[in-house]
Amino acid sequence: MNEELNPFKIAQAQFDSAAQILELDDSIKKLLREPAKVHKKTLKVKMDDGSEKKFKAFIVHYNDSRGPFKGGIRYHPKETVDTIKALAILMTLKSSIVNAPFGGGKSGVICDVKKMSHKEIERLTRSFVREFYDFIGPEIYIPAPDVYTNKQIMAWVLDEYEKIAGKHIPSVVTGKPIELGGSEGREDATAQGVIYNIIYAAEKAGVKIKNSKVVVQGYGNVGYYIASKIHKLGASVIGVSDSKGGIFNKKGLDVEKVFEFKKDNKTVVGFPGSKEISNKDLLELDCDILVPAALENQITEKNANNIKAKIVAEAANCPTTNEANDILCNKDIFIIPDFLCNSGGVVVSYFEWVQSMYGYYWPKDEIFDKLNKIMAKAFNEVYDMHENKKVDMRTAAYLVAVKRVADTMKLRGY
Repeated sequence: MNEELNPFKIAQAQFDSAAQILELDDSIKKLLREPAKVHKKTLKVKMDDGSEKKFKAFIVHYNDSRGPFKGGIRYHPKETVDTIKALAILMTLKSSIVNAPFGGGKSGVICDVKKMSHKEIERLTRSFVREFYDFIGPEIYIPAPDVYTNKQIMAWVLDEYEKIAGKHIPSVVTGKPIELGGSEGREDATAQGVIYNIIYAAEKAGVKIKNSKVVVQGYGNVGYYIASKIHKLGASVIGVSDSKGGIFNKKGLDVEKVFEFKKDNKTVVGFPGSKEISNKDLLELDCDILVPAALENQITEKNANNIKAKIVAEAANCPTTNEANDILCNKDIFIIPDFLCNSGGVVVSYFEWVQSMYGYYWPKDEIFDKLNKIMAKAFNEVYDMHENKKVDMRTAAYLVAVKRVADTMKLRGY
């Protein structure tokens, strides 16, 4: 992996900057720079043709000073330990910034689910649970959906875990189907949190969402819901993309029809009435709000100068490198940093965890009302830090989150 684009090195550098400003004790700094434990396993899976295939998998337990490790499971052919470590530290900070009683963790399996059958994915998932059973639990590490995983996969995680445990433990996983104890609002919680953050940022940046031009990179679960929700607020979504490419229409796209087209054709490319565009060019479109909702390292020093948006809302994890962040800030682009912007998912995961433990469930409007209050508080704390310390929004977010974790560690006597 290119050292400059290594997501864990990027996260460490951002942490180091915050640690220096906060004047953290060396012992705390050392503990927070590295994960508590990295667990690696090889999953053996019977394929449909009768052969056995091996898949490398890992769980990163980063920091649990504030509560159980929390973070999603990713299925991706190019997954790396360093990516998972980076996302685990971001989960630590994400839980901290919204003051949820969780630490941070993450897990991944190197696989290509697009080339696997439904049954093969199920057997892979159950093998994952069996191999990592001792490192998963409602008070240890609580998984959730992430890249190329979903509520069905969480249902398999829950079922396999409960089979081994010999009892019902619905709080072991979040993002599961409502029928199995999932929470209302969990499926679109990350997107709803992004929308709340865009509303707060638009007010600070002097951008009117109604009639604004929006570009969304990534049209999976999160990207689609963001496009749909912001369109309902009166914005015009002029460009979207997926892993196969993007589409553009300066007059605006019908986001619902694009989603139906993608379900039928496995890509947004070719949507009638749109112009095909590369993911690279999509990021550089003239727009008011740019939402990277795909993978890491999409905005780098090579293309940051070409970004024309007034607001960059980081729905994806680690979409912007450190060098690119500086360039965007110098261009007075308002950045909503990833672990603040996309933290709606962990907030509603927290709600689901609580509801699953007590067997008492809240309606969606109540959940989103609670989410809005938590997101507003987190955003304002970061913005106030940004103003008071005269630092960029990303550094401000690190200052708020790192201080909270560090204070907890000090109280524990680390």
